[in-house]
Amino acid sequence: MSNTPSSLRPVHVIGGGLAGSEATWQLVNAGVPVVLHEMRPERRTDAHQTDGLAELVCSNSFRSDDWEYNAVGLLHAEMRRAGSLILASGDANQVPAGGALAVDRDGFSAAVTRAITEHPLVTVERGEIAGLPPEDWDSVIVATGPLTSPDLSKAIQELTGEGSLAFFDAIAPIVYKESVDLSKAWFQSRYDKVGPGGDGKDYINCPMDETQYNAFIDALLTGDKTEFKEWEKDTPYFEGCLPIEVMAERGRETLRFGPMKPVGLTNPHSDVKPHAVVQLRQDNALGTLYNLVGFQTKLKWGAQKDIFRFIPGLEEAEFARLGGIHRNTFLNSPRLLDATLRLKALPRLRFAGQITGCEGYVESASVGLMAGRFAAAERLGREVVVPPLTTAFGALLSHITGGAAADTFQPMNINYGLFPDIGPEITANGKRRKIKGKDRKRAMSVRALEDLPAWLAAF
Repeated sequence: MSNTPSSLRPVHVIGGGLAGSEATWQLVNAGVPVVLHEMRPERRTDAHQTDGLAELVCSNSFRSDDWEYNAVGLLHAEMRRAGSLILASGDANQVPAGGALAVDRDGFSAAVTRAITEHPLVTVERGEIAGLPPEDWDSVIVATGPLTSPDLSKAIQELTGEGSLAFFDAIAPIVYKESVDLSKAWFQSRYDKVGPGGDGKDYINCPMDETQYNAFIDALLTGDKTEFKEWEKDTPYFEGCLPIEVMAERGRETLRFGPMKPVGLTNPHSDVKPHAVVQLRQDNALGTLYNLVGFQTKLKWGAQKDIFRFIPGLEEAEFARLGGIHRNTFLNSPRLLDATLRLKALPRLRFAGQITGCEGYVESASVGLMAGRFAAAERLGREVVVPPLTTAFGALLSHITGGAAADTFQPMNINYGLFPDIGPEITANGKRRKIKGKDRKRAMSVRALEDLPAWLAAF
């Protein structure tokens, strides 16, 4: 995108999270001025702790950075090519995490905040937009995330006639590294995999034998848990972010095949293979904080301290933050949004991020990126072009805006199942052979990056 004079009317972006920040960045880099509205600190949320833009409230991981064989890694690659502020800030503040891209959450938020607030085409206004935006705002991106203010949620619901769906999302606890007993725990990435900024020893691993594991499961099942309000009780969990005690309720072995799987790890303190392993991932650039991977929870804080100290190596753990839980909301986007994320009932409103029904930091930011580009093209009088379905951008957008069934729509992470299938390859003897397994994933990723430049050039 090229810069144009700033005499254009501004686009209003509501929400300074990942999606809103990315949408803002794409707009101003096209020369379109933006008024970014963020209600914090005037109105707090149940999950945020600061007033910084793009604050990460759950994990500090952007997940796999492998573009060849992982769909989220492919989405990383596409976003980098599209000039993403979120990926650039993540890359600049990465911490070791094996094959994943994880970030120092404070440094990351500070980098995004600095880039946005220092841009000459951005005006940041603090305060809640209570209800529908004013009628003279002719182009608005609503990127209020999973914690949309009640007044705005109610206004959207009344406008669309749809009840917003909702689910619970939980937060994992963080411990101080110095409080971990490394005579029992050890540093190692699963299968010794070296990822961005890492050395193959990016996780702290805490082993459990079978007796310890069963005692831990018993404690999870009987521990004091957060009581839900009456209006929250029928809210489902998102399957990709289940509280650890909910996983335990699904079966005693569930955690051993989930976040506590012992594969790809070798305990240097013992010749006995662990029955289960708890992994801790670096959470800040200094390496002083580590989060318990996959340990999002609705346990009460006192119970968390008692139960998580059952874990070998964490008997004396000091917690920088305990886990928590919050209620997320999202639209029935296949029914309510058009192909460029505009609200069918009021096209001057465009939606982005988790409120559209995507799930995950990277997915949220990517939808913000697309919404920003669509709004910029619209403001500049250009054709609004959607990305090819063969790209991660296009596959995710299609799922949100119509690829999923409206009657059963649920939040979705990017995955290869959202992409069109790849055709067979022609062998040396001229026969057609179906591409399978890892080769199929890589072929889909290569195709995506080959098809992406034409869409980027359209802006």
